[in-house]
Amino acid sequence: MTLREKIEQEIRTRGPIPFSRYMEMCLYDSELGYYSRTAEQFGKAGDFYTSSDVHAVFGRLLARQFEEMWRVLGSPERLVLLELGPGRGLFAQDVLDWSEKKFPEFFRALHYALAESSPALRQRIQKKLTRHFETGRASLRPPDVIRIGEIESLSGPVIVFANEFFDALPVEVVSPEGELRIDAHNGRFMETWAPTSVEELEFLDRYSIHPEDMERIEVPLLAQQYMARVARSFERGFVLAIDYGYTREEQLAGRHRGTVAAFRQHSMSADPYQAPGEQDITAHVNFTALAAATEQGGMQAHKLLTQSQFLMGIGQATEFADAFEECRLPQERAKVALQLKHLITPAGMGESFHGLLASKKVDAQKVTELSGMAFAKS
Repeated sequence: MTLREKIEQEIRTRGPIPFSRYMEMCLYDSELGYYSRTAEQFGKAGDFYTSSDVHAVFGRLLARQFEEMWRVLGSPERLVLLELGPGRGLFAQDVLDWSEKKFPEFFRALHYALAESSPALRQRIQKKLTRHFETGRASLRPPDVIRIGEIESLSGPVIVFANEFFDALPVEVVSPEGELRIDAHNGRFMETWAPTSVEELEFLDRYSIHPEDMERIEVPLLAQQYMARVARSFERGFVLAIDYGYTREEQLAGRHRGTVAAFRQHSMSADPYQAPGEQDITAHVNFTALAAATEQGGMQAHKLLTQSQFLMGIGQATEFADAFEECRLPQERAKVALQLKHLITPAGMGESFHGLLASKKVDAQKVTELSGMAFAKS
């Protein structure tokens, strides 16, 4: 049975399904979903790039920031760094290897936990981080940890990190006609509409805008619930989410309306129904809602920064030595400079991606002194 047939079967049984359910099946079906397949999704041979695919400096800079956070937390003997949706484990490898080399005291305190639901990706993580698993420095969380409602309680100081995680959580889609539902007829998916729920309307009132004629707006209820549960899962520490997205103010200005898109072989499509399970489906992150969710979990959300501002803040003191340390020849340095440029300039990922930092039971003044927050003062 193909995924298309599986979705059609559920529609025949249940009737038209919410778009969020369609997106969930396309991405996370245990056998046929996009992230469950053994095919390569990331990098040049896949469908999209993440920051870790560009250069190891992304993980190295964040290792430097995590070490600062550890010191702000009082340099505890043990710190859990939980990464949500780590993919192949490339970022985790960069953080662990660089911390071991540059920040040995932090490394001795660090335990790196990876929350990944895809069986195929879990296998790849095990292979990539074999040495760190064998020493007990890293561990995989049970697959259910990634699901809403299954966040475990974490003891001691914690840093939760999520890079391009929330954009891949299923969203509802609403228009003046109501809430989007997916039906099937003669082998084709059809769009239909149901009354908008009270919960969706409340979300639009608080964190987004109401769609105008011929307009669609995403309602990321799952991301909202998930972040609130993450924030409640530990007593003290940080949450750092990096993703592409927007604020409510930007929506009010007419931007970021209707952001659902599909990606396949580095090409973007507005048609999420074309190849179920064979293309990535995403929606831009509503950072206004995400920040509010951290506060619902007892955290303090800090000023939203672009990825450019955040990485520049971390790297400026060392002139990005983390990127160039291993360059021996001018042409090697030139290549790395181009990769770094892609991470921090508006033409690359620097302005479209943002970093949301939230803290719990941490001196607010000390948070503003983190290098990544340097541009929050200006």
